[in-house]
Amino acid sequence: MAKKKYYLGLDQGTTGTTAILFDENWNQVSRGYREHQQFYPHPGWVEHDPKEIWQKILEAVNEALELAGADANDIQCIGIDNQGETCMLWNRVTGEPLYNAIVWQDRRMSRYADELTETHGQMIREKTGLMADSYFSGLKIKWIIDNVPGVQELIDKKEVLAGTLDAWIIWKMTHGNVCVTDYSTASRTMMLNISTGKWDKDILDLLGIPEHILPEICDSAMEYGKTDPLDFFGAAVPISGSVVDQQAALFGQACYNKGTIKCTYGTGCFMLMNTGDKPVYSKNGLLTTVAWGLDKKMTFALDGGIYITGAATQWLRDGIKIIEKASQTEEMAFAAGSNGGVYFVPAFTGLAAPHWDSYARGTMVGITGGTTREHIVRATLESIAYQVKDNLDVMNMDSGVPISILRADGGAAVNKFLMQFQSDILGITVDVPVIKDTTALGAAQLAAFGIGEFKSFKELEGVWKLESRYEPKMSEDERESLLYNWHKAVERAKHWSED
Repeated sequence: MAKKKYYLGLDQGTTGTTAILFDENWNQVSRGYREHQQFYPHPGWVEHDPKEIWQKILEAVNEALELAGADANDIQCIGIDNQGETCMLWNRVTGEPLYNAIVWQDRRMSRYADELTETHGQMIREKTGLMADSYFSGLKIKWIIDNVPGVQELIDKKEVLAGTLDAWIIWKMTHGNVCVTDYSTASRTMMLNISTGKWDKDILDLLGIPEHILPEICDSAMEYGKTDPLDFFGAAVPISGSVVDQQAALFGQACYNKGTIKCTYGTGCFMLMNTGDKPVYSKNGLLTTVAWGLDKKMTFALDGGIYITGAATQWLRDGIKIIEKASQTEEMAFAAGSNGGVYFVPAFTGLAAPHWDSYARGTMVGITGGTTREHIVRATLESIAYQVKDNLDVMNMDSGVPISILRADGGAAVNKFLMQFQSDILGITVDVPVIKDTTALGAAQLAAFGIGEFKSFKELEGVWKLESRYEPKMSEDERESLLYNWHKAVERAKHWSED
């Protein structure tokens, strides 16, 4: 009997880690998942424990292997996608983290980012495609160096490594032998020069970050090393794909061509458009980012990021406890019949694109004595669609490419109310694929590409399969009325916090 072959896609996300095994025909064979803890030491601060994340990765992979009845030696290669801007520092000798990982949502460097915008904003924008914002890894790394006792001394002794979580995961998997990141993840640090593909010396000097602590920048698909059998279920498996989660989803959604667009609905919500081999600079608050790097060449994307979408549903469950599980929201939203005049702006940690307001805070308006749980649930789902609409409008303007279809993925893509409302509010078709975990799929496909299983994108295009198509049914008048009230609510949420 022929030995089974599997490709492992490892999606290390904000709230948990998903490990998916795919077979040779790119069918999903099994799925392991483990949540990890969120730490909020101060208002606006968000952290993860890197050691817990490593443990949860192993548990998720083990679950996927057990469900498939597979052995780690059956895995052909591993593709990893990561949270993007979340980063950490660790001791290269002991392997101990020097501080918790600071999560992409964290706002502790907002004041410094404001100062940096005043003094060096234009330079940073031109070199990196990003604005100076506490969202990005460079500012988080600077905070750890400046504020955690003993870190600078260890840096002086060349005993520190710093990186996004991909670098940490690959370092752990290879027993400390490989410290790399890829072009797409490096482009989320605010330290990559997107013209040269190298760490930018001017920005590193500005932030006080020595280059020797940073990982080597590599292609998004190539063999970085093999897992150490001591650390990975007794198997030496090639690690051959690494990419940011949203870029992994762009790849998994087969958006290989310029002008194709996808939106991933997770903790946050991220819309990416492939812009080809040249960066497109936005005049309207979108980010210019690297989609992936292959053969030392970068493909670029426009990126509209929304901080809080799925996390707002999580808040309904864990914060105010008006639902028991996320799957209830679909039925409750339909049951509400309308939003009852309620608009919810879930700016828990500020507003991202296209507003970029670190001082906005969550706001619910239009509440009356007749407001029900169902209205609040529906307003929460609607808020996701409105935020996507705001991003799509500016993407249309900045790219000059008319958008007629949005490919949707992520956990909330199964929610029929949300997907129909999304199509209605955008006024375009929304397509949902069979495999919703397109981040893990894209990472696994890049890994397969990295070991030579594919030679061209054409071979991969047939893998993408449509499950559901949503067409707009809403009248133009209703759409305009809803959006008018949404934007009124957003204005009330802006500039609320003074900290």
